[in-house]
Order: sequence, then C-alpha cells, then structure tokens
Amino acid sequence: MIKFLLMVNKQGQTRLSKYYEAVDLGKRAALEADVVRGCLARRKEECSFVEYKDYKLVYRQYAALFIVVGVTENENELSIYELVHNFVEVLDKYFSRVVSIMFNLDKVHIILDEMILNGHIVETNKNRILAPLLALDKMTES
Repeated sequence: MIKFLLMVNKQGQTRLSKYYEAVDLGKRAALEADVVRGCLARRKEECSFVEYKDYKLVYRQYAALFIVVGVTENENELSIYELVHNFVEVLDKYFSRVVSIMFNLDKVHIILDEMILNGHIVETNKNRILAPLLALDKMTES
C-alpha cells in the first residue's frame, strides 16, 4: 500500500505532498526532512529503493525534481517505480512546461487522485487519467 508521495526539488524543498494515511503535521515535516535528506544524499549509481523505518522508499529523479513514494513492506517496488514514471509521463502529456506544474498543483492532485485511491493504484491508462481534466478544461473554455 502507498503511504505517501512527495515531489521535492534538489534543494530539498517539498513541492507537493500527498498522504494516504493520517500523519500529524509536526510529524510530516520531520518525516519529509528525513526522507528527502536520505534520498538526496544517495548517488545516481545506487539503488532507488531504500528502507526507512516502517516504510520502503521508492524514488526517481527527473532533472532537478525527485519523486519519492513511501510504501509498506509488502508492496512491489518495481511496480511503484513504474508508477512514478507513468505519473511523470501523464504530467508531461498534460503540461507543456515543467514550470506549469508548480502553478497548477490542484491539477496535479487531480491526476494523482485518478491514479491512486486510498493508497492503491487504480488507473494507469494515460487517456483515462487525463479525461476528467480535459473535460474540466473544455467546460472552462465554454
């Protein structure tokens, strides 16, 4: 099960966080700081799977952006690794520029909600994931 997803820049600043279980705000800040510090300190040739407390962390780096997913021990790391790549492909398909992502976090959350529900992967088809957003865009244009 997916517990959380973080998008973090190279400076360690969290740009987006989505939690699929209740975590106190104070604990979130400490958790994010530890997770980010641990992932950013790793070299490129090291494995993208890290054990951290009760979680397994799966992360991928895209340019200056890291996407980190915290999962339970029984989750398949490779499926989460591919989910992260699929998520990035969906973002790339919808947004013309990377900068647009940071100014449209509400739409990024919609994309995540279409892909992951209550910590479980529910959709991976890019067209089905983007359908609600494209319908919203069409409504706002009218």
